[in-house]
Amino acid sequence: MPIDHPSPLSGASYSAVELLPDDSALLLLEQRRLPDHEEYVRLDAVGDVARAIEDMVVRGAPAIGIAAAYAMVLAARRADSFLRDMQRAASTLEAARPTAVNLAWATRRMLSLAERIADRAPIERVAELADEARCIHRQDVAANRRMGELGGARVPDGATVLTHCNAGALATGGYGTALGVIRAARDAGKRVRVVADETRPYLQGARLTAWELARDGIEVTVIADSAAASLLAQGRIDLAVVGADRVARSGDVANKIGTYGVACLCRAHERPLYVAAPWSTVDLECRSGEEIVIERRSAVELTHFDGRRLVPAGAHVENPGFDVTPARLVSALFTERGEVAPVGEAGLVALA
Repeated sequence: MPIDHPSPLSGASYSAVELLPDDSALLLLEQRRLPDHEEYVRLDAVGDVARAIEDMVVRGAPAIGIAAAYAMVLAARRADSFLRDMQRAASTLEAARPTAVNLAWATRRMLSLAERIADRAPIERVAELADEARCIHRQDVAANRRMGELGGARVPDGATVLTHCNAGALATGGYGTALGVIRAARDAGKRVRVVADETRPYLQGARLTAWELARDGIEVTVIADSAAASLLAQGRIDLAVVGADRVARSGDVANKIGTYGVACLCRAHERPLYVAAPWSTVDLECRSGEEIVIERRSAVELTHFDGRRLVPAGAHVENPGFDVTPARLVSALFTERGEVAPVGEAGLVALA
């Protein structure tokens, strides 16, 4: 069912995350239930939002940053000792998923405002923090549309585009990063087809990317992650575009596990790999991909499916949530501040 919100900032009939008009709770689209069920959960406590982020009810670096910003509003509503409780809320949220830099970026922006307005009346503090969180949300949607324009210009008419994971409206405030590039190309009148990796182990490509694109009327074909190599070898893919959860100063990119493999395949078959990410994903304090903390996820995500064990007991499991693609394998990086090509420290620092 469509979101029960009078004016979602996503600009669409669905949204990954929205704050209710009275600032009392936030709505999250339960992405683990897609594509069969479009269901929203209502949360009014910071701990519940942190668990929803960790359990991937909401996912995608920009979306979880927005969710965290809204959760800081909820913290302000319940605060007894304002600054202490706001700092505790920020720590709780930042621990939920460490790789995505947008989460800590959003909580620190909200904390900075909290420190400036600590002497205000409680109702005024909540109102100002809510305004700031909604500003973060609006800025993300605007950023997605801007980077979509930049990236869409690189997509040839009639192109077939490979994606990995989900970097669409469901992963952002609206419109999307990688899927924003595809949407912008389509909106410019170009014919575009998408090949979506299923993206193990949570199938974000098969469940979420395909759901978004089919809903928008964009042709999409879902493939097993392991099928991308043969399609590239057959000349059936013209380029790849992905999102990012953190971009280091060097231009190295952390994204959903399997992105590095896609980058290697694109290089081997002389096809460009583009990355679309908002500036809030760029971490200039992180010197290279070697410094990015890679989240380790539960083994159950690999050992079980729909409650049934697939892996024999006693087998070891390793389940990193992300990998790092070196800057040298990225053809261009699109942000709302501009395009970086070649991708590296000089280009990123120039935009900063």
